[in-house]
Amino acid sequence: MMRNYFNRALWALFVLVLPVAFVSAQTERSIADEVKKYCDNLPFTMPAIPVPTFPDRRMSIREYGAVSDGRTLNTKPIADAITACAKLGGGTVVVPSGTWLTGPITIESNINLHLERGALIQFSNRIEDFPLIPGLDGKSKRYIITPPLHAYRAKNIAITGEGIIDGAGEVWRYVKREKQTERQWKELVASGGVVSVDGKEWWPSKEAMNGEESLKEFEKSGKAPTADDYAKVREFLRPDLVQLVQCDGILLDGPTFQNSPKFHVRPIQSENIIIRNVRVYSPWYGQNNDGIDPASCRNVIIYNTTVDVGDDGLCLKPGTIAKSQKPGPACENIVISDCVIYHAHGGFVIGSETYGGVNNVSVSNCVFIGTDVGVRFKSMRGNGGLVENVFIDGIQMRDIQNETILFDMYYGGGAPEMESTKTRDDKRPESVTDRTPRFQNITFKNITCNGANRALLVNGLPEMPVKGIRFEKVNILSKMGALCINADGIELADVTFTIKEGAVITLNQSTSVTLRSVDYTQDASLFLKVDGEKSAGIHLVGLNLSRAKKSIELGQDVKSDAVIQDNEK
Repeated sequence: MMRNYFNRALWALFVLVLPVAFVSAQTERSIADEVKKYCDNLPFTMPAIPVPTFPDRRMSIREYGAVSDGRTLNTKPIADAITACAKLGGGTVVVPSGTWLTGPITIESNINLHLERGALIQFSNRIEDFPLIPGLDGKSKRYIITPPLHAYRAKNIAITGEGIIDGAGEVWRYVKREKQTERQWKELVASGGVVSVDGKEWWPSKEAMNGEESLKEFEKSGKAPTADDYAKVREFLRPDLVQLVQCDGILLDGPTFQNSPKFHVRPIQSENIIIRNVRVYSPWYGQNNDGIDPASCRNVIIYNTTVDVGDDGLCLKPGTIAKSQKPGPACENIVISDCVIYHAHGGFVIGSETYGGVNNVSVSNCVFIGTDVGVRFKSMRGNGGLVENVFIDGIQMRDIQNETILFDMYYGGGAPEMESTKTRDDKRPESVTDRTPRFQNITFKNITCNGANRALLVNGLPEMPVKGIRFEKVNILSKMGALCINADGIELADVTFTIKEGAVITLNQSTSVTLRSVDYTQDASLFLKVDGEKSAGIHLVGLNLSRAKKSIELGQDVKSDAVIQDNEK
């Protein structure tokens, strides 16, 4: 015991003589300057986001008995280091180079978990190492698996450094056969697990495969599932890799987050968040493994970040706010810039739950390559709310599999390749409620896409069209052009659509549409097609319609004066 005390005393003395304060202060000033630069000159007023700061205290998990052999479970030593540092007022808990096998890690207030270069936090592939709990607050009626890396109601926290955090997602995730080569599928099946009756899915266990159906049976019984009920389906209850709930003051700077059982980085009902220089990776065939998903979060900036995952890349999820948060839009004051998204269902996404509301979002200077959809807004009746004041500026895209830009108010929960096959026929209006999706005042500017299936799809509701969407300086090369259904107040200015088939622009049940300085493919079969008896107020300003084989085609229910041509520039 005396030797351990002496070693820790020497370590503390060693830390004190390092220029930690200078380096820390320098880094904090640098981040603060960057954040200010990104938040200046926005189309809305962005509140100042303070950079988390920590006492000049460093404690290594090795000093608390952690062993970096990749076999020893280090859950307790890591927890002991964090607790000891927190009791002293906080500081930096250092994860040195090495492979550190562990169960769940809880980050406490005023703690910076710092991974040195060469450090790998490897979460255990033993599901039993992650306890089943009644929510992070211990009071929920719905039990969850303890998230591998988490915090609850913590203030002033960080995860920094150049190390890697791996969630051992392969022991949790199911895999669809259609996303595997024949060889990969055979190897996966031979590795163990079970295959669904229809042969389309592989699951890590029978318990995981039957988990969803078992939970539905619990609900049908009319009785609230007990802890024992949840224990029977625990292998189905995949946790997020990083879950930060009701926290204030978060900095994620530098690490790689990869191979999550479910979502990778998920701040929930939290505020004042800085995410920079982060990488998020997972197999492209992973299910529900989103990259970064701020859920009901405010005052958030994400920049210089790379994502390559199997589901949505950067996704806002505006749901229920916490009692501790002020009333207002669930996702508000969000800045995303200088990010690169490779494979993902969507590069930047809002939804599918939007009932909490969104206000003041800026996405700029990002690159999306190979995503299923470029910019994706998705919601549905009963799950919607007001989404407004979203500004998308300076997005470069390449090889987008479906739509470059998509608004879909009939989202059914499927992947983009499934959703794209749905019928686009007009449907009957329903009553407007506080859960009706409302998307308005959204601007796209300086957008370039080299390769997509469709340039643009706006699929609004007959009782609530998508409103006030402006496209300016947009250049898209795609198979098909733009399709707007139940849209109102759409403006295209200085836009070029280079398409291979069909009409350049199709409008269905859409009103107050302005097409100004729209260029398009030479000898396109049709420039504008208009359908639906509600379509009206369509203004063509300064357009050269002679380049198309046919300029305008009106459906039989469309009024003859629905389209107004104006030669003014």
